[in-house]
Amino acid sequence: MEQLRGSEAVLRVLTEQGVEVVFGIPGGQIIPIYDSLWGYRELRHVLCRHEQGAALAAEGYARASGKVGVCFATSGPGATNLVTGIANAMMDSIPLVAITGQVRTAAIGRDSFQEADVTGITLPITKHSRLVRDPNELIDTLREAFYVAATGRPGPVLVDIPSDVSLSTIRWHEPGTLDLPGYRPINEGNMRMVKRAAEVIRAAKKPILYVGGGAIGANAAEEVRELARRLNAYVVNTLLGKGAYPETDRQSLGMPGMHGTYYANHALHHCDLMIALGARFDDRVTGDLSGFAPEAKVVHVDADRAEINKNREATVPIVGDVKTVLQQLLPLVAPRDRGVWEDELDAVREAHPLSYEHPPAEQGIAPQYIVEQLFEVTGGDAVIATDVGQHQMWAAQHYRCRHPRQFLSSGGLGAMGYGFPAAIGAQVACPDQPVFDIAGDGSIQMNIQELATACIERLPVKVLVFNNGWLGMVRQWQELLYEHRYSGTSLVGNPDFVKVAEAYGGVGRRVERAEEVREALEWSLTITDRPCFLDLRVAAEANVFPMIKAGGRFEEIWETDPRGADLG
Repeated sequence: MEQLRGSEAVLRVLTEQGVEVVFGIPGGQIIPIYDSLWGYRELRHVLCRHEQGAALAAEGYARASGKVGVCFATSGPGATNLVTGIANAMMDSIPLVAITGQVRTAAIGRDSFQEADVTGITLPITKHSRLVRDPNELIDTLREAFYVAATGRPGPVLVDIPSDVSLSTIRWHEPGTLDLPGYRPINEGNMRMVKRAAEVIRAAKKPILYVGGGAIGANAAEEVRELARRLNAYVVNTLLGKGAYPETDRQSLGMPGMHGTYYANHALHHCDLMIALGARFDDRVTGDLSGFAPEAKVVHVDADRAEINKNREATVPIVGDVKTVLQQLLPLVAPRDRGVWEDELDAVREAHPLSYEHPPAEQGIAPQYIVEQLFEVTGGDAVIATDVGQHQMWAAQHYRCRHPRQFLSSGGLGAMGYGFPAAIGAQVACPDQPVFDIAGDGSIQMNIQELATACIERLPVKVLVFNNGWLGMVRQWQELLYEHRYSGTSLVGNPDFVKVAEAYGGVGRRVERAEEVREALEWSLTITDRPCFLDLRVAAEANVFPMIKAGGRFEEIWETDPRGADLG
């Protein structure tokens, strides 16, 4: 049998698993792996400037490509800096393998330099987390990591490798059958439940498809569209489900929830059947669970048994891969004619459209207008990453995605600083597509150091900085719910973002008037060899509407600014 160093085995397993790119930063205890990476042509290494950036870039790569993302970090602070990215992948069900260096096995538990119990730290935020003490277990542990990350409900796996394990000589062996007691992902749905779902669907008068990120993770967009067409059913999608059904289609009602459209919320509230596909009934969609979709029966399809009946009791629970279950279900579903329900939803959409006002020119640009112009300039085909805040919601509302894996955002964790590194990962995954990061002037500064990464890698990521001088979403809540007490939300001291971009080697423009927006966006598309920042001066007090207060009900929705009303 061929013998090789543990660090060499790590890289060979990555290649065997189809990995093409790794995002990371070296350090003392992961040096052996980086030493083996020297001259290893089968892998591209993208050197990030912070480990959080590396984890989020790997996660963005995974979302855009559908492959497992991979990141490297050294022990101690290197590993702990990955935590936000790992937690983000866990919350949003994104396949990620994080490989960390660790102090040598004899030094573990002695508070050694740059030692941290990273497996213990990450245990609650990974599907699996393992410290490899025995060099002979290294190869199989890595293979298991990729299998666990990508199967069932996808998610992150961490493998912690002491430096002496990386330096050990081990025997290479070809893949065999993986035996993981207790881990049995379910792909096919129980056929009795599938048949029951078909019966419930046949009896429904007011069906709605409620589509989440699990449908995209399962690559089920084709099946979702076929079901919607066959039933003439309208579709709502979660933030992470954008693109699973084309939002440009008449049957799409867009996103429901706290900042969802009025008509999407109306559809969920009044439907008699909700077909939930890879959605977990997140509180930002449901609000007060006791008042959510009070008359609806629920067919719930999800790969994770733990999500079934967790937040909303399912009339027909089906554990399984969304794509596989829909392939089982579709032959049993009879075509349904469009009816009075769909006419009602069209009328509600016409009566309660998404709308906004243009502020006076001296107050700045309407941020919604910028997103609308971006949609028009790109034809709805760009890959969009967002940070977290008001700009995230404006992007979700006004950029209508036509395809899956087109909209990258931190949903469950809500991690500011997500968008730019995720856009870098997406651009690596999709080198021939335009990639835009829609960012706030607060969130962009949380990982702005990755400008160096984008410049060195010659990645033409376009960053739209919605610059309003505030931590906007918190300011909005302070305005509407806390009597204008703006505590800690003013961003006095912001840098000149154009100069920052140029200092790293990118390009940028400041955009101060609405009539400059389209030309600036078109100009950004001509930049093909470096990142491009557009510093967009948006109206400082623009707010996101519609809005339902946290824990509220559909009946309490604010379609427009409620100032002057009793805000409770």
